[in-house]
Amino acid sequence: MPSAPKWLFDAVDLFISKLPDVVVNETELISQTVKRVRLSGNFRDLNFPVGCYIDFRVSDTEARRYTVSHADKDHGFLELVVHLHGSGSGSQFMQDLKPEDEIKMNKPRTERNYYDRSAAGYVIFGDETSLALACSFLPVLKQNKQQFQFIFELDDQNKKAPELLGLENYMVFAKNGSFRNEEWVNQLPLFQTPDFQKASFVLTGNAKSAQTFRKVAKSKGAQKIYLHGYWLDGKKGL
Repeated sequence: MPSAPKWLFDAVDLFISKLPDVVVNETELISQTVKRVRLSGNFRDLNFPVGCYIDFRVSDTEARRYTVSHADKDHGFLELVVHLHGSGSGSQFMQDLKPEDEIKMNKPRTERNYYDRSAAGYVIFGDETSLALACSFLPVLKQNKQQFQFIFELDDQNKKAPELLGLENYMVFAKNGSFRNEEWVNQLPLFQTPDFQKASFVLTGNAKSAQTFRKVAKSKGAQKIYLHGYWLDGKKGL
């Protein structure tokens, strides 16, 4: 429900319990359009599986969904890594957040089980909107000694964001439409290796790029592919 009449959001808010006393503890601009936000509160009774998200009401009539990039229940904080793109209501909401702001926040949820302990390894693809998901995957993959490869298409101003966020084993490509070209995707170094078919693919970010990546991966024998396009040109609130 990215957009709805104000009365409907008001009615829903009456029946959804909000987490109390959530405060913005710290914010950091990773780049001009990537921002890390740390929230503090009592999160001890919550679960934070890989890829879980939180819905924020960003205006009277709109809500936006953000992936939890990191959570520490014992020390009472969680982090988001968000993409500030244009003047949309979600971007403006996140842009305006500053330390000591108190916010109303829904409990984290998840609609898909991204992570499988038995998987041989992971290939995780996306763009700026996928950085938080990559951050949530990293510690679990390292802890369980699974192979992984992150692949990002990023604007030039954000090409250092994966490094600044502490990600590892990543490749960055310019966001110039290449990932919508099947022939180009087919030539990625990943597909020249013998074991990529054993990996689980998690494809997010721009819907058209993710769909092209899936088509190529599937044609080359990949068996486990999770597709979740986060946004699509011209479509509001995907």
